[in-house]
Amino acid sequence: MAKNKKNQAAAIRFGPALAAFFACFVIAGAAVGYVWQKGQIYELGKQIRDKEIRLVQLQKDDDQRVKDLAELRSPVKLDERAKELNLGLSPAQPMQVVRLSEPAISMPVIKNMTRQFAARPIDAMSQ
Repeated sequence: MAKNKKNQAAAIRFGPALAAFFACFVIAGAAVGYVWQKGQIYELGKQIRDKEIRLVQLQKDDDQRVKDLAELRSPVKLDERAKELNLGLSPAQPMQVVRLSEPAISMPVIKNMTRQFAARPIDAMSQ
């Protein structure tokens, strides 16, 4: 005889409903995760764009400062600034310039030495 549905356990009656609830929960969780990931991708893309714009601006500022420094170091600009401040500077006269010559480098000559990487006196080699 077939069993009566009234006598079936509660777990058996709610099994399909529980499986459907679990499946809906998994699908909803995946959908929320997908939307969250898309939001994170958008925010990270926005941060990258902002940082790239900042990098370009910093590179332009750096180029401008390099140009300003080159202009400030130029002899013409330095002469103008010295005249503007009345420093009384003028180019050096030929008699004020002292020229130094560099001495020639000579290798010391040691007699009775064999050519070695670490030269030692012959007396030290015999011991």
